[in-house]
Amino acid sequence: MAMKKSITIWGFIILLIGVWLIGFATLASAETLKYKIYTYVVKSENVLIGDVEGHAVGLGIRRAFLEFDNGETGTNVLVITSDRIKGSGPILVYSTMTFPDGSTIVTKSQGTTGGGTAVGVFTTAEVTGEIIKGTGRFEGIKGTETKRFKYFPVEKGEDGPKGIGEGTINYTLPSK
Repeated sequence: MAMKKSITIWGFIILLIGVWLIGFATLASAETLKYKIYTYVVKSENVLIGDVEGHAVGLGIRRAFLEFDNGETGTNVLVITSDRIKGSGPILVYSTMTFPDGSTIVTKSQGTTGGGTAVGVFTTAEVTGEIIKGTGRFEGIKGTETKRFKYFPVEKGEDGPKGIGEGTINYTLPSK
């Protein structure tokens, strides 16, 4: 009986050490990348639903320039679906960031727009989500992302507002 108890205690100690080492390795490789984003509409379509005033479902494509806090730059394509009433409501965003070396980070985020006054017009957006793919130096990336935007009034001839914002990516890369 004493032998089984001794094996169980040693097994538990080895398990604790293993968990600690795995956790330490994960924490050691976790990184944060912050950036500024400058975005504009490429294509936008809003369909009025007709149940309440200003209710529309939309699909939009935005492009953006990125300026990272580490000095890097990049571009971004955002594909957005929305269900807004007078500009406010939930959105789903797929985002592909492309870096000068061709590496990419793809995210899927959900959030809301706000401050709207009319169909397709909004003044803020916030999204949070997860990294779903990386290529090049970001192959195997895992992590999360948050973004916040402020939008300018829509100018004559524009399909939607230009915006500025900031984002944060918290990620880990596989060991090499």
